[in-house]
Amino acid sequence: MEHIYDCIIIGGGPAGLSSGLYAARSKMDTLLIERTKYGGQITTTDELENYPGSIENCTGTNLSERMKNQAADFGVKFAKDEIVDVDMDGVIKVLKSKKDIYRARTIIIATGANPRLSGFKNERELRGRGISYCATCDADFFTDLDVAVIGGGDSAITEAIYLTKFAESVTVIHRRDALRATKSLQDKAFHNSKIKFIWNSTVEEAVGKEILEQLVIKNKITGEIRKLKVDGCFVFVGYDPISQLFKGKVTMDEKGYILTDEDMRTDISGVFAAGDIRKKSLRQVITAAADGAIAATTAEGYIEKNKI
Repeated sequence: MEHIYDCIIIGGGPAGLSSGLYAARSKMDTLLIERTKYGGQITTTDELENYPGSIENCTGTNLSERMKNQAADFGVKFAKDEIVDVDMDGVIKVLKSKKDIYRARTIIIATGANPRLSGFKNERELRGRGISYCATCDADFFTDLDVAVIGGGDSAITEAIYLTKFAESVTVIHRRDALRATKSLQDKAFHNSKIKFIWNSTVEEAVGKEILEQLVIKNKITGEIRKLKVDGCFVFVGYDPISQLFKGKVTMDEKGYILTDEDMRTDISGVFAAGDIRKKSLRQVITAAADGAIAATTAEGYIEKNKI
């Protein structure tokens, strides 16, 4: 007989792990499917100082490990697999993967989002050869070298500050004349002697034969073009939702974020979304975890109400 789970969670970041914990704790037969590594985007974060109750020197990796272990203790089953097709319209949802076919009464979509490319010339060609999207992953390669950071939000400034532990200098290139990061992060950056700023500017091109050698930068106001010699460039200009699998099957906004109500319900009965994949005003670990808890609780209520 084909096994039918009470709940299948797609994605193993904070939203997915929190969903799993709450679902399994409620005695739901729960499977969490993750295609790469558990923890999602937070595994690239060196320090989580704004997560309530964080222990000293809490990193994204060790927090996600604790979340996964806690979920497993409550009975969550885990599968390393990639879902390639979904049929969510029926009472029993069917998920086809590269390895198997899974069935469930409810689905929680927690696939998250990926870093967005800035779009300048040669960005793709020099990715991994001087251009990076993860300071925690690659900062050590740039010890005592000069690097640039593109962006002005929380992620960009957090990573710029982190990079000063390794790099000789960090130049933040921002398209506006003021940062969008929180005041506390701005204060840290402005008081860090290793960080410099280039305002009202965009990167037009990355230059280098085998590895990145310099950036071509354009001032948006004056039109002035300048060249900045750097050994590395870290891009933090936002994220794109990992929602291609669900296009045409669940309602999304124009950017591809899934639309839900406050209880994480999508417009498909028995299908919920949590974390960075859904349209929301704040994308942080704490809000992802909260989304996951709500999604699992709502999914449990859905099963009880419909007696599936």
